[in-house]
Amino acid sequence: MKYLKTHRFVLFALLLLCGFYFFSRLFNLAGLPIFTDEAIYIRWAQIAHDDAAWRFISLTDGKQPSFIWIAMLLIEFIKDPLVAGRLVSVIAGFFSLIGIFFLGREIFKNTKIGLFSALLYVLYPFSLLYDRMALYDSLVAMFIIWTLYFTVLLVRHVRLDIALILGMIIGGGMLTKTSANFGFILLPFALLLFPFKKKFDKLLLGKFVLFAGVAFIIANAMYTILRLSPFYHIIGQKNLSFIYSFSEWLQSPFAYVFGNLKGLGGWLGDYMTIPVLVLAASAFFVSRKYTREKLLLLAWFLVPFMALAFFGKVVYPRFILFMTMPLLVLSAYSLYCLMTYIKLTWLKAVVIFVFIGMWIVTDYYILIDIKKASIASGDRDQFITDWPAGGGVNETITFLKEKAKSEKIFVGTQGTFGLMPYAIEIFLSKNPNITIKGYWPIEAQPPQELLDASRKMPTYVVFYQPCPSCVGIGKAPKSWPLTEEFQMKKNDETYYTVYKVNP
Repeated sequence: MKYLKTHRFVLFALLLLCGFYFFSRLFNLAGLPIFTDEAIYIRWAQIAHDDAAWRFISLTDGKQPSFIWIAMLLIEFIKDPLVAGRLVSVIAGFFSLIGIFFLGREIFKNTKIGLFSALLYVLYPFSLLYDRMALYDSLVAMFIIWTLYFTVLLVRHVRLDIALILGMIIGGGMLTKTSANFGFILLPFALLLFPFKKKFDKLLLGKFVLFAGVAFIIANAMYTILRLSPFYHIIGQKNLSFIYSFSEWLQSPFAYVFGNLKGLGGWLGDYMTIPVLVLAASAFFVSRKYTREKLLLLAWFLVPFMALAFFGKVVYPRFILFMTMPLLVLSAYSLYCLMTYIKLTWLKAVVIFVFIGMWIVTDYYILIDIKKASIASGDRDQFITDWPAGGGVNETITFLKEKAKSEKIFVGTQGTFGLMPYAIEIFLSKNPNITIKGYWPIEAQPPQELLDASRKMPTYVVFYQPCPSCVGIGKAPKSWPLTEEFQMKKNDETYYTVYKVNP
């Protein structure tokens, strides 16, 4: 009871933040149509759920399996597979919220800074968007936040139990995505907080190095479970699709860095916004305290950001989500310092709104009408306006369900991997009246199997992406004997079209 009385404001504030978090993440959760990568991951989770032999299915495409495993468990209890997949990120985001509170409180020894960090996380449009999608990135951000928190604890307390927990957290991150390896890469920067002036600092330093090694061993021991799969080697191959190998980079080390920096910097500005970036930078000027702590947070952002700029071959905005978490803590520190300088309550509210007002507007549109939200152009293309977006999928599912109520139908899709046929399989694969088959490549003449099916039953085909034989993105070749059922326009050049095959 004494603890509750002492900390009742903190507990009340956290409960309020948690309540607002779940409202913002769960409201209209299935409103955004399924995105290509979401379709892949959810379909994998379904297959892994139904067949234990395929628990490592994600390795067939070089992706680590922890997200799939969690989604697989939720699919058991959640009827809507899209909601089940997205709930993985909702849950991960909740633990990120708790983690960033503890991180802000621990690194600056101030509970209010922890609360400000949690508040910024809840309102952060980047987190809001990805905490509502069935993608790996919110889970990665969660592991990075907790890795940083336990890294700070380890360097300040140098205890074996902390090292054991840190190793398990990093291992969990490694089982999620390769980028979680930055938990190891950035571990030496913890020495910024090491108390070198203390007596016996050499012995203490030796213990820290030893315990860091223990964490390294535990994490890699967890990761070796992936070697049980014959597809383990594909992870390395897949990584080289997104980053340059060191030998490739040496041939032309600065060929892409400036272009990458322009793109990454633009996406960073889109989500953080200039006012909050100013807040983060101001952390070094509003107070002279905690300089080493601030440098540690800056390093955890800057090192992976610059590594991606130098080595990134294919980059997307979501790759920098986990990197921006330390910037939220720096921004919270500045915000706290400003609040201590300002005495008038109404003026405090005005200052807070000046810095995060743009976030609030973006959050509103992400929840209500994402087409109007100020999100990064790369995400807008992928999730809303370009061919990987799932606009038209919901309508297709409804259409096909209706057609299959009284008779068997055959559904062909443009593509064998990705949005199609996976989005249809997710919702309709267990319908006994529906046969689903993907086709690739698309030739000038339709597959004979599709034509044969059209003579036996109603047969439909879905087009949504570019191909050499197509008359446009999402439009079938003219030589195919088709009748258009319905079409959705994603942008001036991109369509999603469902056709009926004429027998």
